[in-house]
Amino acid sequence: MSAAVLTLIGSLFKPAADLIDNLHTSDEEKLIAKQAMFDSQSDITFKFLDYEARMMEMRGNIITAEANSKHWLTAVWRPVTMLTFLGLVVIDSLGWLATPLRDEAWMLLQLGLGGYIAGRSGEKITELIKK
Repeated sequence: MSAAVLTLIGSLFKPAADLIDNLHTSDEEKLIAKQAMFDSQSDITFKFLDYEARMMEMRGNIITAEANSKHWLTAVWRPVTMLTFLGLVVIDSLGWLATPLRDEAWMLLQLGLGGYIAGRSGEKITELIKK
């Protein structure tokens, strides 16, 4: 998702850059206008990246809180879910399921695994940053 948003931000500024190139003004004024536009694009990009970093940190905090929970089910539901998905993938790849996993199951697996990995990575990154 991040790459798509960064591409979108760049594409939003492209028409303005093209317009600046076609202005009937001095090269110096074009450079000043382009610099201002690129500064704005950089500001938006950095704000988005900061937002993404904060979201990863919050996801990591949620996973940490769940893992440290006193309630057994709260502490283990994510690993149990991912192990269940792993088992289903292995069984499906061996052809042992009566019917193959549907596309929706694969999408759910990709989302779950992606969220789990991102959350765990966020958790580890925040631990390093705190140190």
